[in-house]
Amino acid sequence: MEAYNLLKLLHILGAVLLLGNIMVTAWWKAMADRSRDPLVLAFAQRQVTLTDILFTTAGVLLLGGSGYAMVFTGPWSLDTPWLDWGQTLFLATGLIWVGVLIPIQVAQARMARAFASGGEIPVRYRQLSTLWMGFGIVAVVLPLAAFSLMVLKPV
Repeated sequence: MEAYNLLKLLHILGAVLLLGNIMVTAWWKAMADRSRDPLVLAFAQRQVTLTDILFTTAGVLLLGGSGYAMVFTGPWSLDTPWLDWGQTLFLATGLIWVGVLIPIQVAQARMARAFASGGEIPVRYRQLSTLWMGFGIVAVVLPLAAFSLMVLKPV
């Protein structure tokens, strides 16, 4: 298999891992939050953290590594407009994750450990869930837009 095609396969795999995980994680977290069951919330919160470590990180690494490798082995240059926009959207998504979503997840995981044994779910947990979901929607739309640019390659 030609190196460029192997890199493209890895790039698509990275996109599937990243986009699939962020959408499914949001769904499971929303459903757990809706349950208002401390045990369900604590379990879901732990899984959000684990799936981000496993799948989101793997997706980001595959996307970034294979994307830049394709630029250097394929017909594209870094100054291609759709590549510029794709990178910008990818970076903006990363900033939202690092600056907002991960800190919220860490705070919620700490709270969840405290109420997992049957304690009261704090109001702050619910407030953070609303904030997480709002920023999470943006953090889904941006990579979907980047994905669209990568597939459509508009001139």
